[in-house]
Amino acid sequence: MGFKEWILPRDKHFFNMLENESKNVLDGSIAFLEMLKNYENIREKQQTIKDIEHQGDDFVHEIFEELNKAFITPIDHEDISALASAFDDVLDYIDGTATRLVLYDIKKPEENMIKLAEVLVRQTTELDNAISSLRNIKNPKEIEKKCIEVNRLENIADDIYKMSVAELFKRTDAIEIMKLKEVYERLEFATDKCEDAANVISDIVVKNS
Repeated sequence: MGFKEWILPRDKHFFNMLENESKNVLDGSIAFLEMLKNYENIREKQQTIKDIEHQGDDFVHEIFEELNKAFITPIDHEDISALASAFDDVLDYIDGTATRLVLYDIKKPEENMIKLAEVLVRQTTELDNAISSLRNIKNPKEIEKKCIEVNRLENIADDIYKMSVAELFKRTDAIEIMKLKEVYERLEFATDKCEDAANVISDIVVKNS
């Protein structure tokens, strides 16, 4: 086996793993939005999200195991690691939010929670499209546009979060305020981590185009 042939399977394998993780994150965000929009049987829906999160953990472990064994990677070792970790964080915060909705016995999701979840789905969709283009960077400007859109959406999420928390503090039930604020915080953290992933992808494009 020649040197080129030895590299190429690993090249394909790393992109496959990142694409699998990205699609799993998208699945998690879609499942969470569906949970909020159809707020019934929420324990079962929360378990579905938990299962997606566990699948995400498996993908991350696989990526790090391969990184530890690989001498050569198609893109920088550090970028693969940072991207895998950012995606993992997105799913962790989605799962954490869904879990708190159940544990805190939230009777009905607020409209701004649904808006944040919609932003999250749009972000993870853009990220998934960007990831699928990394295998062969033919149009770096298109990938960069997707990353910019993720960042723009994060700014929208920030505005929704700030407005939501401001409205919360107009209420009088301190326990309810604490519960809902924590839900909003974790949703906003998820959108932040999407931005982190977009920034890593943007760096990869700059280095490899």
